[in-house]
Amino acid sequence: METVLFTVLSLAAILSALLVITSPSPIASALYLVVTMFSLAGFYVLLSAPFVAVTQIIVYAGAVIVLMLFVIMLLNLKPIQEQIPAVWKFAGIAVAGLLLLTIFLSIMSMAVGIPAHAELPGGYGTVSEIGVLLFSKYVYAFEVVSVLLLLAVIGAVALIRKPDDAEAGRAD
Repeated sequence: METVLFTVLSLAAILSALLVITSPSPIASALYLVVTMFSLAGFYVLLSAPFVAVTQIIVYAGAVIVLMLFVIMLLNLKPIQEQIPAVWKFAGIAVAGLLLLTIFLSIMSMAVGIPAHAELPGGYGTVSEIGVLLFSKYVYAFEVVSVLLLLAVIGAVALIRKPDDAEAGRAD
């Protein structure tokens, strides 16, 4: 059963990821990215990490994609008119396919000595286990990330802030 689910999720993830990068419409690309994020959340469920799967859906498929859609709508992006000849497209697809096949085969040749399946420790992927790790072993990384996110919010507000009339009058 896991193999069938993994295969279905893999095909959905690969197909939707290809549609993200080949779709001429930016909004359609963002919506295909939602499908990719849901497929990745399915992988987390298969890996016995349901909290990470829910977080993946809430943060990436929810918040980040909505933010991307707002940016796309604010910028009023039009569908891209491609001017690349078809021969170059097929050549690019062939080169990328060969590169991916080479990487896949080299990874599979190195994975011979790795044990197939190991038992997970108790509480793996639960909210309480992740909370304990975040606020004990990874507390400094957690605080650095929170400061970086705060700086990103301040930078975004500073970038989109319009000058008020008094500042605009001084500049003239």
